[in-house]
Amino acid sequence: MGRRPSPAMALPCTAGRWLLGLALLAGCNQAPPATAPPTVAAAVPGPDLATLTDSAAPAALLAYGRQYPGSEILVRTRLGNIRVRLYDDTPIHKANFLLLARKGVFDETMFNRVVKDFAVQGGQTYAARTIRLKRYRLPPEFRAGHFHHKGALGMARYDDEQNPGRLSSNTDFYFVVGEKLAPNQSQAMAGRRLTPAQTKAYATVGGVPSLDGQYTVFGEVVEGQDVVDKIANEPVESDKWPVKDIPIKVEVVR
Repeated sequence: MGRRPSPAMALPCTAGRWLLGLALLAGCNQAPPATAPPTVAAAVPGPDLATLTDSAAPAALLAYGRQYPGSEILVRTRLGNIRVRLYDDTPIHKANFLLLARKGVFDETMFNRVVKDFAVQGGQTYAARTIRLKRYRLPPEFRAGHFHHKGALGMARYDDEQNPGRLSSNTDFYFVVGEKLAPNQSQAMAGRRLTPAQTKAYATVGGVPSLDGQYTVFGEVVEGQDVVDKIANEPVESDKWPVKDIPIKVEVVR
């Protein structure tokens, strides 16, 4: 996984317009009009991200999800938009994603790991930030009915040696791309008995069955799978970071 800070963003060139405004005011020999006091953005409700811990996060997020529900998010990128439905039976992961989206955490991130025919990952937040965020983790919410078919939304995590409890990252998410697999292939990769519906999905849609039961799947793409495919086909550097950055903007739409 790439571990480099996001490049600084250049401010738009507005100097000429600013100087022209001063010249017009001077020509009229008038004092500039009084300006209204700056608007203070309303605080986004929910737990303080700087105080959440592995042990405190689950209860706080469950309470937040009950008070401020949501079901769909929109991920905006330079290649198009991805609309995602979040699952109700993974309530901790769902509430966490809604909370971070509403607080603008993902808007300071980008897709940082792209592996063609496997997955595209984003949401990494190690760079300089304007939003204070503690690195808490989420307990796994594995559900037999949620598997790694193409278009599934999952949460990344450290490997088993560092993380035997398979706790999820609080920010690093991924969309599954995968490949179409014959029934014997998907069965062998899964390491468990697949249902007929899962076997059919892996054969007709594709996916990565080896991730099942290892990483929490908590949503799926409902519109914009073509955008995920475009991201997966972007040229990447040796660390799998796209050659041309793909910034992310996330909003809760329903």
